[in-house]
Amino acid sequence: MTEARPEPRWPASLALLVCVGLYIVLPNRLVVGPRWLLPLLIALPLVPLSATKHRHPNESPRIRILTITLIAIISVANVTSMALLVHHLLNTRVSQGRNLIYSAVSVWLTNVIVYGLWLWEMDRGGPHRRAGGSDIMPDLQFPQMENPQLAPADWRPRFVDYLYTSFANGTSFAPADAMPLTLKAKALFTAESIVSLVTIAVVAARAVNILK
Repeated sequence: MTEARPEPRWPASLALLVCVGLYIVLPNRLVVGPRWLLPLLIALPLVPLSATKHRHPNESPRIRILTITLIAIISVANVTSMALLVHHLLNTRVSQGRNLIYSAVSVWLTNVIVYGLWLWEMDRGGPHRRAGGSDIMPDLQFPQMENPQLAPADWRPRFVDYLYTSFANGTSFAPADAMPLTLKAKALFTAESIVSLVTIAVVAARAVNILK
């Protein structure tokens, strides 16, 4: 086991706030319930979570449970927005194609960010376990792990690595950076690809066709 190196929390917290911002700018027809509800559900627990600047091996299990809950809330909200977007597109006459494209982009970006958060929180038991040099088998295989001579000796994936992996999977609909090794990693890759495919192939393509 290697020396513990706490991982900073702020990149993931910033990503959560960006997701909230993207949700806020969605049209009312793509939002379920009051528009302020999701930001409130995210902001209330995020404030005390941000008081701890790092994810470390000795953190309380409640912190991880709360973090996963926040990610799950955004995931459900984004899938709901995607479903409403497709429903609105297929069942009503849409004359404002540009607004539809903006909405599709917002849903897609949220999808990339939220699955970057899922991968970050899932791989090897989470950032707090990785910070302690846990010997748990990896859920993802990064290129630096396969070719250690291409990275510093103490390299380990950070949030930006998981975010890029999510972006690559969301654009190619297949692993293009890190490879999923476990069933839960493959399930996350599949779920992200489904949302991306529906958003890009069905919604965005349809919106381009109706642009004036």
